[in-house]
Amino acid sequence: MPNRPESLHAGGTAVVTGASSGIGAAYARRLAAQGHDLVLVARRAERLRALAAELTGRHDVRVDTVVADLSEAGDLDRVARRAAGDDVGLLVNNAGINGYGPFAETDAALLEKVMAVNVVALTRLARAAVPGMLARGHGAVVNVASTLAFAGSLPPGPLPVRAVYAGTKGYVVTFSRTLAAELDGAPVRVQVLCPGLTATEFHLTQGQDPVPGDAARVHDDGGMPAEDVVTASLRALETGEVVCVPGLVDGEAVDRVAAAEAALRASATGTLAPRYL
Repeated sequence: MPNRPESLHAGGTAVVTGASSGIGAAYARRLAAQGHDLVLVARRAERLRALAAELTGRHDVRVDTVVADLSEAGDLDRVARRAAGDDVGLLVNNAGINGYGPFAETDAALLEKVMAVNVVALTRLARAAVPGMLARGHGAVVNVASTLAFAGSLPPGPLPVRAVYAGTKGYVVTFSRTLAAELDGAPVRVQVLCPGLTATEFHLTQGQDPVPGDAARVHDDGGMPAEDVVTASLRALETGEVVCVPGLVDGEAVDRVAAAEAALRASATGTLAPRYL
């Protein structure tokens, strides 16, 4: 499903959430190297300050930091106001938490936080950024999902116990694809990035609290380097690829998913299927 509006403007401000480590930090480094000013959003102030110092020392860009928990309404309001700024040309909705655990046993407040960060905050920030991008005639939104969005039929083991997390990422995929179709032909592009297992610290916590410490860590499970995930995403923005799966060799697999969806929609008739009679 291609979406090829005007190219992303180098030098515009990029807002990156979840920027204190992993994929978010990799985006920040790459975008700074490309000349983008940055607004980096995360919960860990020290990590953000260290990254901002690194990037301003290495590149001639401005880096602002916003310490925020996107599950908190007041913090989300602050970030949304900044995402609506008239200098913003790229929004990377990377912040996310997993809340992994058996559905009937995981703390309900944690599951609500997963939905607040992965769904509500992502949608709110996109809504804040897109109108200004449309008015200015350029911009892009990258929403980070997961290949677990496509694993609904699979039980845990070796995959994590993930009903709510996978559900939120399924929302991100559908929301992003539908928004991209709505904006087809407009000067704003939308991408949903669906990485598989990535070499970050994401699996070191359920997400209620951030991983402690000032140094970035990597979970024992390994995975694709975050830098490679970002390479795929930025290349896909150039080519207009709406669904970016960094490890997917057969790019036509996404088209086959769309074809299967079309077949399901075609069955939405007024006639009951024979197997239900």
